[in-house]
Amino acid sequence: MIASRDESVVIREARALHRDGVDASCSGRHREAMRLLRRARTLAESVDPDDPDTRVEWLVTRIRLSSTLSALMADTAGLAAGLAGLDEVQLLIEDVDDPLLRAELSGSVGHNRGLLLLNAGLLEEGVAVLDQALAHEEWRLAAADEPVPALVEPIVKTLRSRGTAHTNLGSITQARQDLTRAVALATGHGLVNLAADASHALGRLELRIGDVPAALRRYEASERAYRDLGLDVPPLLGLHRAQALLVAGLADEAGDQLDQVLPALRADQGVAPGELADVELSRAVAAYMTGDLDLAREMASSARQRMRRWGCETCVANATLIGLRVDTELALRSGRVPRSLPAKVLGFADSLPVPRLAEQAALARMLAVRLEIRRGDLDTAERVLDGVPRPGRLTAIDHRMLRRLCRAELARARGERTAALAEVRAGLADLDHVRDRMGGLELLTGTALHGRELTELAVQLVLEEGNARRLFAWLERTRAQTYRYEPVTRVDNPELAELIAEVRSLTQSIHKAHHDGHPTASLRARRAERLRKANQIGWHSGRWGSPRPMAKLREVVSQLGERALVSFASSEDHLVAVVVVSGDVHLVRLGSAGAAAESARMLNADLNALAPDHLPDALVRVLSTSAHKQASRLDAQLARPLAELVGERDLVVVPTGALYAVPWGVLPTLHGRPIVVAPSATAWLAAERGEWRRDGRTVLVRGPGLPAAVGEIAKLGAHYRSAALLSGEGATVAAVLSTSDDAEIAHFAAHGVHEPENALFSRLELTDGPLYAHELANLPHPPRQVVLAACELALNRVRPGDEPLGFASALLASGSQMVVAPVSRVGDQASAATMDYYHRRLAAGAQPALALADAIAVDPLRRPFVCLGSGQN
Repeated sequence: MIASRDESVVIREARALHRDGVDASCSGRHREAMRLLRRARTLAESVDPDDPDTRVEWLVTRIRLSSTLSALMADTAGLAAGLAGLDEVQLLIEDVDDPLLRAELSGSVGHNRGLLLLNAGLLEEGVAVLDQALAHEEWRLAAADEPVPALVEPIVKTLRSRGTAHTNLGSITQARQDLTRAVALATGHGLVNLAADASHALGRLELRIGDVPAALRRYEASERAYRDLGLDVPPLLGLHRAQALLVAGLADEAGDQLDQVLPALRADQGVAPGELADVELSRAVAAYMTGDLDLAREMASSARQRMRRWGCETCVANATLIGLRVDTELALRSGRVPRSLPAKVLGFADSLPVPRLAEQAALARMLAVRLEIRRGDLDTAERVLDGVPRPGRLTAIDHRMLRRLCRAELARARGERTAALAEVRAGLADLDHVRDRMGGLELLTGTALHGRELTELAVQLVLEEGNARRLFAWLERTRAQTYRYEPVTRVDNPELAELIAEVRSLTQSIHKAHHDGHPTASLRARRAERLRKANQIGWHSGRWGSPRPMAKLREVVSQLGERALVSFASSEDHLVAVVVVSGDVHLVRLGSAGAAAESARMLNADLNALAPDHLPDALVRVLSTSAHKQASRLDAQLARPLAELVGERDLVVVPTGALYAVPWGVLPTLHGRPIVVAPSATAWLAAERGEWRRDGRTVLVRGPGLPAAVGEIAKLGAHYRSAALLSGEGATVAAVLSTSDDAEIAHFAAHGVHEPENALFSRLELTDGPLYAHELANLPHPPRQVVLAACELALNRVRPGDEPLGFASALLASGSQMVVAPVSRVGDQASAATMDYYHRRLAAGAQPALALADAIAVDPLRRPFVCLGSGQN
């Protein structure tokens, strides 16, 4: 033992090391934390515990130090070791005489014990321990003269932990009470970082009840608070944001979020295995949802191994389930289901403790049901499905959809088509409730991913029946549901506006640096980061009105008049068209969907290559021959089989998948024919019924860097009695937005870029930087007709459920009734000639679809424009 007079100094040194160790642990430096804490323990053990002068100080230091060490030891040695260490600490607390000090220590140790139990998935046990810890902390606060922050801090932390546990248990009222109180206490006592933690936890609660936009807003607010305090953003915030995106069906975006988190966690050798495993597990889910089964299996396997070492039975079960879902998917795709696989899945379900892992057991049983149906053992499938409980109020949407899919597939296998379709209908109604709560357009379009298999089954069932009228109704029920929602007046978001302005400024800086020969890498990285941030805010800042009713066949027939509607659909590799003409509905089978998609892709590639104005004649002949070949191939598959039904009528075309990229006027059978392209009959009907004002304002905009021909807006202006012309220094983003608001026609001759991974940030280049689709679509009254003359901004990223998302589709969803744009690149001279012809005919009174058809017919391969939305005034 050391000299008595030095023992107080040693204890103070041990306490300082303890504080440093806690700081290191909170910063994620777990290896350093353990080193510091062990040094502190060595110092504490060198002190004489029986010295009356330092007895209390030594005991308190030993308790706090051992409590922290036990909690951290659980990360490496397992839950049992951590709990055993805390048991020993609890025995030490009994030797503390001061009741206030004993309450403080009991609360701290109880909180650590509760966290260990929660992290191991033992939620009920953890909540019970946290109840006791909170009672000690509340008693200590009540006994104090005033509620200083040091006394409030442990209460806030325990409330946050207990609120999170209640969230995971589905005890929503208790969770909201705890977390709301935690935010209020932390805010009221200046504990801003703890308020951010509690707000983060409230975001998880909002996600638990299905309010994705509210969850994302909470996460955004927490991240802002951390940054304002100069603190690192916790990696788990990125994990939870990704989990919210998964609920919204944005699996690609969630994967991107997690790919940003994973490298940092893996580089930290001291990171808690549970945190890394949680991220890997969510990455496995995202990969599974996007069909990357190899990555899903790899991530799930890694997460399962980590969780086994940690001892979290719930986490191991979740990771195992992902592996079983991959096995099931591969077996269903191959059509060969070995007898051992459903037995393996059921064995896993039976091994799980109920009720604690009842949801995981139910999910496993539903996988077994699908496998038994494919094997033809319908009685076993029905018996297993009967054992799956009905979903509760908080059951996740993918769980609900899987149960509906099982019931529908079983009904289909028994030949009960009506019952199968009833299950699909009920599942889509559940999905509607989820979609109704979404915010930004990205969230709205992503939701369909959860219902993909149900909708595919519905189309298969109706195609087997061969009833064209029923197929029309089901297609309207299952595709492009985003366009059923009424646009509402925009909600201003100053932070989003500031981010977009910053991105615009960075874009200009990149252009200048490139022009001056300076490096642009850091500017581009900053711009990409700001664009990601703007996109995150856009996820929750949108707002939509009530869903419109689906278009009824009689309404479509009435609105069509002498026109015909062709709605394409695919099931597996079968492409069909539903043709509505002269009050009747016909079903036409069109061969391979894959072949049509490949021809569309190759035609688009040929048209892109053919676009430049001054190609050598020999190259033009080669490219034109190839493009004619692909156009004729598409024509033979898509248009000629319909010729007898539609005759020479004007057409409304509802594409599917890759057919969104087809320039319909290029197909020989359709040369010179007025054609309108719409995401659904419901969307087309809404656009057709919009108000048209003959005396509305026309806005003509010329962006920078265009040749004189395509940018000659003064010539276009001559076709109208009055038009606002914006070019040069006058073509700024602010001026264009102000002038375009409530305009009848807004014509843009400007370079543009389609962003397939972030369609709402597709952009037009103006004098002071890019104008984004998000900004134009977010006008209180977007232009009724938008013409995009110089870029392929009619392109869309087509999500599951035929949900198109791009510059043009964002405008249509937000209130514009018509967009004219090319679906592939177009040469400057060809664009100028097309637009001059189009506007001359439009100003003379021609309907837009007819004016565009006449303009395209002059040189179809060089004028790949389409009319989206409505084609009539």
